[in-house]
Amino acid sequence: MYKIQTLNNISAKGLDLLPRDQYEVASEFTAPDGILVRSHKMHDMEINDNLLAVGRAGAGVNNIPLDKMSHKGVCVFNAPGANANAVKELVIAGMLMACRNIPQAINYVENLNESDETLHKKVEAGKKQYVGYELPGKTLGIVGLGAIGVQIANAAIALGMKVIGYDPGLTVQSAWKMSSSVQQANSVDEILSNSDFISFHVPLIEATKGLINEQRLSSLKKGVVVLNFARDGIVEDKAAVKGLKEGIIHAYVCDFPSNILKGVEGVIALPHLGASTVEAEENCAVMVANQIRDYLENGNVSNSVNFPNLSLPRRSDYRVTVVNENQPDMVGQISHVLGKAEINILHMANESRGDLAYTMMDVDHCLSEEILQKLAAIEGVLRVRCIS
Repeated sequence: MYKIQTLNNISAKGLDLLPRDQYEVASEFTAPDGILVRSHKMHDMEINDNLLAVGRAGAGVNNIPLDKMSHKGVCVFNAPGANANAVKELVIAGMLMACRNIPQAINYVENLNESDETLHKKVEAGKKQYVGYELPGKTLGIVGLGAIGVQIANAAIALGMKVIGYDPGLTVQSAWKMSSSVQQANSVDEILSNSDFISFHVPLIEATKGLINEQRLSSLKKGVVVLNFARDGIVEDKAAVKGLKEGIIHAYVCDFPSNILKGVEGVIALPHLGASTVEAEENCAVMVANQIRDYLENGNVSNSVNFPNLSLPRRSDYRVTVVNENQPDMVGQISHVLGKAEINILHMANESRGDLAYTMMDVDHCLSEEILQKLAAIEGVLRVRCIS
């Protein structure tokens, strides 16, 4: 029986994929085999030795201590693309709110305490303050062309916009899904200087902190709309406020409110609504539940953020998986231990990712506790499992 701990509310559509005769699901466990999480911060959690996998029901994993998980041989999954449509819709809504001055216009009407006759006159007179502009012909610059960025690019093309994108790590899968009308930029600075709208869709890492800062304000096209539905810190709040007050930025639309941004004209700050739709929460939960189940029951890895992706069709009732530091002769040492124990390897696959390597082997016999301990004793081995 696998124990799965939920650190946040996880959609029942995902949890229902974990059969109750094989899985016990609860919010409190002292030694879970797996964890399902959304936004709960795990950095200060004690990681027990039983933990095998963490499933993040979303894309970003800043709330998970990846180095600690990797060191303990814990596989961390996320759900790339599961919330892409939800974020896409909110970005499009953000562009429309900004260019049509919708929040300011709503606020104007809400503050008219007049009779209907006077109110109608003031509405007609006041609407001149909120004249906006339309999206067709405007240029949208997108930094980050993963699942979300590609959907936004395609939607913007359909709306008649020009789109330029920058992503040095663009995958073949993303490129296949993206409209051929999207133009390639060679740098973030090229995006900044040529875009009427800029939308960020990258993780928060050292290289992406402060992609818009005070030094880069001079690179921006005057009147630009900046949208950040990715991660807090990619756009520096102080820089956004300065850009708004100096008339460089027309509007800053983000999902990450702060006291610096509150009350500043031109800021549209939402309470982290990017993936807050029923559909997105269900999609994310379904994806990570399937991934964790396949890993626990078969050892297969897909959409991991710290392990290499690896799948192996079953050829035996006995499967051995080994997580180890990525160093020479590890597969040889593992094979040697099995060979001395007269265990025959029927099928094997091995992949590495950064400092980690992962091996799956189907063997002809169940491994004794003594053999498992010998495998675990190999220097550099982080985790050994026998799945039967």
